[in-house]
Amino acid sequence: MSVVREFMTTDCQCIREHQNLEEAARMMKDLDCGSLPICGDDGMLKGVITDRDIVVKCLAEGRDAKEMMAADLAQGKPHWIDADANIDEAIQMMERYQVRRLPVITGHKLVGIVSQGDIARNYTEQKVGEMVEHVSARKPMQMT
Repeated sequence: MSVVREFMTTDCQCIREHQNLEEAARMMKDLDCGSLPICGDDGMLKGVITDRDIVVKCLAEGRDAKEMMAADLAQGKPHWIDADANIDEAIQMMERYQVRRLPVITGHKLVGIVSQGDIARNYTEQKVGEMVEHVSARKPMQMT
């Protein structure tokens, strides 16, 4: 049985909730990534911010990326997975919540991130195809 820690990227970095969106954008550029976990000063996961969030929820609304904080976009309960969870559980969560990346937590701390790409490099073509189709569907899947 494969677990999430076998697939995840371990060198992920957080944007702190009190840092602004310009800093988040700069981090994404420097790290060559499209999303960052948002962490509180306590190290706990508060949410995830994407490059699209910055464009749509800040810039397109005429707001200043230097004034808007990462915490402003950390709304709702973030979806995450335990590092020792079965990788199939991670795939099901990605499909259910239509997310391309899941923060990975151990002992209440962020230890990595697992993405569609991480899974694609290590899983069957058929399973990856199904996952991409479900994550990209217009309506969220109804899981029983």
